[in-house]
Amino acid sequence: MTNKPLHNFHIPVMGLAYTIDSPIRVAQYGISSVVSIIDDEIIEKMKDFYNKKFNLNYLGISNKMEDYRAKRITDYLDMMDDIVNEKFESFKQEITKNKEALKNFMGMLPNTSDLKSGLQHLLNQKDSLGSSIRNFIDANLQPGSIDVNIMTKVDKDNFKKNEQLPVIYNDAHASLRGFANSRLSSSMVLSAGMNPRLYSYIEEFNDFFPDQNGFLKKKIILKVSDFRSAMIQGNFLAKKGLWVSEYRVESGLNCGGHAFATEGLLLGPIMEEFKQKKNDLIQSAHTLMTAALEQKGKPTVAGPLEMKITVQGGVGTSHEHEFLLENYNVDSVGWGSPFLLVPEATSVDTATRKLLVQSKQEDFYLSTISPLGVPFNTVRGTSNEILKHQKSAKDKFGSACSKKLLALSKEFSPKGTCTASKKYQEIKLKELQAEKELLTTAQFDQRKREITDKSCLCVGLVNAAYMEQNIEIKGEKQGVVICPGPNLAFFDKEVSLSEMVQHIYGNTNIMSDNQRPNMFINELKIYIEHLKKEINSSFERTTHSQTKKWNTFKANLLNGISYYENLFKTSRFFEKGGETVCLQLEEYKLMLLNTEIPQISK
Repeated sequence: MTNKPLHNFHIPVMGLAYTIDSPIRVAQYGISSVVSIIDDEIIEKMKDFYNKKFNLNYLGISNKMEDYRAKRITDYLDMMDDIVNEKFESFKQEITKNKEALKNFMGMLPNTSDLKSGLQHLLNQKDSLGSSIRNFIDANLQPGSIDVNIMTKVDKDNFKKNEQLPVIYNDAHASLRGFANSRLSSSMVLSAGMNPRLYSYIEEFNDFFPDQNGFLKKKIILKVSDFRSAMIQGNFLAKKGLWVSEYRVESGLNCGGHAFATEGLLLGPIMEEFKQKKNDLIQSAHTLMTAALEQKGKPTVAGPLEMKITVQGGVGTSHEHEFLLENYNVDSVGWGSPFLLVPEATSVDTATRKLLVQSKQEDFYLSTISPLGVPFNTVRGTSNEILKHQKSAKDKFGSACSKKLLALSKEFSPKGTCTASKKYQEIKLKELQAEKELLTTAQFDQRKREITDKSCLCVGLVNAAYMEQNIEIKGEKQGVVICPGPNLAFFDKEVSLSEMVQHIYGNTNIMSDNQRPNMFINELKIYIEHLKKEINSSFERTTHSQTKKWNTFKANLLNGISYYENLFKTSRFFEKGGETVCLQLEEYKLMLLNTEIPQISK
């Protein structure tokens, strides 16, 4: 057996802190997860928390220190590595000595796993169980990867005494440096699109280049929503001698957090294109990378390095999981939002977890609360939303902006202002008030809503982690913002890690509702609703570019439906229940055909 990952699922990044310590919780079982490394403040507080818990000797890093942001991130990642390795060694000892623990662990492995069958074979042999199993475990077990996520757009300029610091001290640049300087050998997920300046900065760190043996100490994963974007970004990096080790394809709308809608391209056809053209991605990048490495005088590679394709967004059953692995030849499937209901895996406070358990389909929605101006999946009834309503009733709007991670609007200050901040909203509301006479009541209310709807994500997305660990929260009371995908509506109870993993692999079912539509049908429904909402909310006169965009969107959806019509009739995965899924598809096709695209106003 080779040292391939033990599992064919991974836990993607969730918010700023929902997976902040997931590797410490799950990596010993071989489960890979992704940590956001944008917010150095929570990273420093979590480091202090685990430093005490595990009696380690990491020192605090003050924000007065030179390059404190990157140093805090490096330290936390190194500490996680220490803790994960220690927990992994203890776990190996436990399953070597305790047969029950070993059987429980085997129950969490994929049914197709070579490791599972190897362990079963050893268990069937009665002699010298201990030493045989220990040797086998040492040779074949490895902890899950401690991967990190950087949202490329969160790259604010930073200042010291009103003087702008060099670009390398920008937020995302410092995060990248923090990971690059850590001793981890893992992957960095870059999400939210291309940032050429940040991508170019990767060249400064040798760990991202292959050594003489073609080994990459640190790998690059790009989160993408279509093939074209993957090819463009992959080639951009390859020209610098950098290899993309994985394309992590995410549904544009059927996902948690920020939602980057495609132009009506659906996940099935997108995955089909990756499957058909994966070799084009590999060859294109390999040719460009080899030339760049030669030019830089760095070690070249004989053949293309490994490139994985993975997928995530809206997956909810073992049937869907298995289908994605088999039909599209993906290496792993991401399961995000369902893990918010697994206390052993994610960092969520009790009240918010209870809210997620009780929430129904209509409670999950695509909001406009993100200061980035990107649609953001969330759920109704969060403590942040309640506090915001209480404030607005007193005519108070906006938040104290303490962290400034999303202070990216340069409209009022070269240092940047966050659109969720009190300062920004006060100016905007004053401007709106001056225009009140020129607007209808509906227009005024709509514009006011657009200004005041924004929430402070920097604080709201980390509070749950503080609350769960009883870490003191300073500053203005802002409650919790949480970012589940709409798929979480079909999960209605808190479960153990073992139960969730067994659900993924089809050895148990944790869903109460058997009427949940297939993930592709769910995504199609969300996209049609998105198109209708866009058309209906276009108050102004329809422009040529809008009409063109909507027509393309509709045509892409119809092409996707044609693809599914064929897939559902021909794939063995839809032999059972195929009739229902075909009827649902026909229903949404009619709905889409009846959706009229407005004509250009004369």
